[in-house]
Amino acid sequence: MTVSRALHRHGAPILQPLLFITLLLGGIGWLQAVLDQRQNRDVIQIEELSQLPRGEYLKPALFGYNNLGADVLWLRLLQVLGKKKNTTDEYDWIYHAMDVITTLDPHYDYVYYVGGVVLTNLANRVDLSNQLLEKGFKENSTVWNIPFLLGYNYYFVLGDAAKAAKYIEAAARLPGGPAYLPGLASRMYAEASNPDTALQFLETLWRQTQDSEMREVLERRAKEVMIERDIQVLESAVQQYRSKQGSYPKALHDLIANGYLNHLPQEPFGGFYELDSKTGMVRSSTHPDRLKVFRLDKRGKV
Repeated sequence: MTVSRALHRHGAPILQPLLFITLLLGGIGWLQAVLDQRQNRDVIQIEELSQLPRGEYLKPALFGYNNLGADVLWLRLLQVLGKKKNTTDEYDWIYHAMDVITTLDPHYDYVYYVGGVVLTNLANRVDLSNQLLEKGFKENSTVWNIPFLLGYNYYFVLGDAAKAAKYIEAAARLPGGPAYLPGLASRMYAEASNPDTALQFLETLWRQTQDSEMREVLERRAKEVMIERDIQVLESAVQQYRSKQGSYPKALHDLIANGYLNHLPQEPFGGFYELDSKTGMVRSSTHPDRLKVFRLDKRGKV
């Protein structure tokens, strides 16, 4: 992301050299000073993001070159997002910085996308993710992956399949999205908490995401969904066995021996599935707790 890209991203004319220098020494120079005022070193400290004025207050200092200011802030924010782990307060500041950037440049759709993914999957702050994505959807009504992420949040994180389906329908009407989106929306209206539907969400997010750490998070979450899918299949077979045999099987392999399953699924984390022959419940050795729909607490966090 460069100054040249920022100047041409929205069709702005090429600045005369003197005007360009004036701009850098003026509004952009002031913005850099705001970021560097506490520590004069190359690596930005994430706490500095909390000192950023709101976007509407920054605009007068940028002499109308709001897009360029947004690019400067985004370059700084990328240094923060490159960290392996952030604290709760740091994610609040990251959201604030993204809100400032998208106020300066409401059509910077990539910022909404990155923020939506990071705030949900790394920060566990679906409330902040939705705030940013709703803002992005209002300003970028032709970008399909913004309503898609809102659909993901409402279906997979908040457990609201009906509201999620409305966003997926909106995404399906826009150019560039996967061909399966209309069918996905239809299934979401008819079914809730379907692991196969959740896996389609995760696969699409994984394909859209280039960050290696974020891909690892999505891959881990997909494996957790696979465990839930496998357990549902196994417990269904266990119930079929009981209805015909009059008791629960003693082991999962009895399901294969009696023709209720062709094979046992492979546990995706390298563990195994085990049966409680007294209750008919199946569990994973690596993830003994069943996958649950996350709910917001009183502070609005998941």
